[in-house]
Amino acid sequence: MAVQSWEDRLKAQQAKPKPPQHKKAKSVWREWGDAILFAVVAATLIRWATFEAYTIPTPSMEHSLLVGDYLFVSKLHYGPRTPQTPLQVPLTHQTIWGTNLPSYSDAIQLPSYRLPGFSEVKRNDVVVFNVPFESQFPADLRTNYIKRCIGTPGDVLEIKDTQVYINGKPIQTPVESQSTYDLVTTAPVRDKFFQEQSVLDYQIDGSGMAGGNGLPYPSAQTQTGDYVYQNLHMTNAAVSYFRQQPYVKNLVPTKAAPGVANPTLFPNRVDYPSLTMTSATERPWNVDNYGPLPVPKAGQTVTLTPENAGIYYKIVARYEHNEGITWQNGMIYQNGKPLTSYTIKQNYYFMMGDNRHNSEDSRFWGFVPEDHIVGKAVLIWMSVDPYADFFHKIRWSRLFNLIKD
Repeated sequence: MAVQSWEDRLKAQQAKPKPPQHKKAKSVWREWGDAILFAVVAATLIRWATFEAYTIPTPSMEHSLLVGDYLFVSKLHYGPRTPQTPLQVPLTHQTIWGTNLPSYSDAIQLPSYRLPGFSEVKRNDVVVFNVPFESQFPADLRTNYIKRCIGTPGDVLEIKDTQVYINGKPIQTPVESQSTYDLVTTAPVRDKFFQEQSVLDYQIDGSGMAGGNGLPYPSAQTQTGDYVYQNLHMTNAAVSYFRQQPYVKNLVPTKAAPGVANPTLFPNRVDYPSLTMTSATERPWNVDNYGPLPVPKAGQTVTLTPENAGIYYKIVARYEHNEGITWQNGMIYQNGKPLTSYTIKQNYYFMMGDNRHNSEDSRFWGFVPEDHIVGKAVLIWMSVDPYADFFHKIRWSRLFNLIKD
């Protein structure tokens, strides 16, 4: 009788064909979970590296951008930033949707780098950025503001009687920008005239306005029976229209006089919103007469004196993360010694709203650091009028409009 050794038996078993193995089918819940995970990862990457949607909540950019405009903001133009705060719930900003719960942990903070983009920030670009004065949030999670870039690194900016000058030369004011006027009429202005000229009043609650439609109403009536409308925000086109109307008695701009100092402006107020830190030299500047002010540039070395220390304090103390910085007697100190010179580490920008008398911007809180820049506003994809009725809610003429520099 033949005897089969265990080696021969093992080889025989290995030579036998194995029965086919069938993978266990995924459950419906597993398939949905995988699909949702893929969608979240894809949306997060798209939002971080390419485009992100934003809305306009305030009138600071009127009439170029309207309250209720929905925008696409390109991260590709200036290059996407690497995350500074990695511990964050995906697709959130500061809080979890519908709650006041923080959506992030600042236990880990990473250096921020910017990947290559199509271009640098240019003058007149409409830019979304993290507002620099919010110290309660990490830099990449601060509130998003949208303004127009007026001053670029190395510029010297000045405003004379509302006209902006860069390096001594006047620059063109955006066509749709607004300024403030007082209007006196012999009769109440019909709502449709304000609507046609886009003269709006967002400062008053809808329940207190005529028809609740966001339109101005007379603030007073004179002894002669004239009607007074104060602080109307108008474009040049609207001003020209009303000056031609027979019921308009007077239409005058409301401007700050030269030489009248506003102590709440930067750099008179060194560390917005703090009221206690003020510059050693108060400048006679206001929103309509401002500067000259140099815009810092990376690599530039500045000599620090009591006259200019207020301009650079937040750069040295906050934005460029130097240790041991204090403010004493109108000067910057480091480790208890006066700092007499400093080399700027990154570029800075000066931002202003197109609604020049109704915008909290760089005139109040100073420069925007380059690492706070989010992207360039490029397209209005939807526009909703917050005061219109249901049938006129969408501003169809603004859909898919490119945003002009």
